[in-house]
Amino acid sequence: MAALCEEKLATDVTILDMRAVCDYTDFFVLATGGNSRQTKAISDEVHVILKRDHGLLPRSLAGEREATWIVADYTDAVLHVFTPETREFYRLEDLWSDVPKLQAAAGV
Repeated sequence: MAALCEEKLATDVTILDMRAVCDYTDFFVLATGGNSRQTKAISDEVHVILKRDHGLLPRSLAGEREATWIVADYTDAVLHVFTPETREFYRLEDLWSDVPKLQAAAGV
């Protein structure tokens, strides 16, 4: 998932290991698109590839209309795609600063 975001030119892709602090998912994948059009394109690309290659569909999906913060819940991983301003405003990395961060090469 993180690698798919990077392939679609997302920046600042971060994986937060939520297993020790969260019971509804294992990982948060955070990514930034340059604008709302790019956040939508990143989210769409992840959706298409995960459906095509793995038969995975998100359990829930929110934020596509405004596309400033799109959240796609794939059960084991929740994808958050932000515009730069929205990511700076909500600062999820600061909120969850006590959880381990993984490299995108970890395969989430």
